[in-house]
Amino acid sequence: MTDQFSLFRGWQSIDLNDGQARYLNQWLSEQEQATYWQAFQHLAWESPSIRIAGKAIPIPRLNAWYADRNAGYGYSGIKLPRLDWTPELRSLKERVEQATGYSFNAVLANYYRDGNDSVDWHADDEPELGSNPVIASVSLGGVRSFKFKHRQDRSLAPVSLLLEPGSLLEMSGGTQKNWLHKVPKTKKVVDARINLTFRKIICD
Repeated sequence: MTDQFSLFRGWQSIDLNDGQARYLNQWLSEQEQATYWQAFQHLAWESPSIRIAGKAIPIPRLNAWYADRNAGYGYSGIKLPRLDWTPELRSLKERVEQATGYSFNAVLANYYRDGNDSVDWHADDEPELGSNPVIASVSLGGVRSFKFKHRQDRSLAPVSLLLEPGSLLEMSGGTQKNWLHKVPKTKKVVDARINLTFRKIICD
């Protein structure tokens, strides 16, 4: 794995060749992190299942979907029930919009309880996200590894970074079309982590 970053006005630009990503560490203060962490413990967390070889297998993390009306979403055969924004989620959404310059109408919340919780290689490329979607990801709690690999070009080295609490990761351009990403399992003792991935759903 290689670190491919360059510092630009507070953001670290991540070199993905035919994708765009940037990372902002210590975006939220420790007090803000603590406030949001406490509030998000009470989100409507659930453990949906996907079907593998005809068997229902719970995904290795908890999910919750909050969004504007008509902003439905699903992945891997899972249709997530839409919930109305909490005041804290709406507040954080507005902060993310100000920081990135993009507007969002939904957030997929993920709760990684320990190192056994993870998400495998995937791209956020569902049709309802449109072409070249912007995904803005806020991390709270434990530090976890985050990895990119190119879908086709194996000459491009995978990219790895650590997602720190209070950080903001933005993925845009051709990232979802050309790259996969994951949060791998780890045998290390890690604190629980909450990840909020803000996105724009194309509504009918």
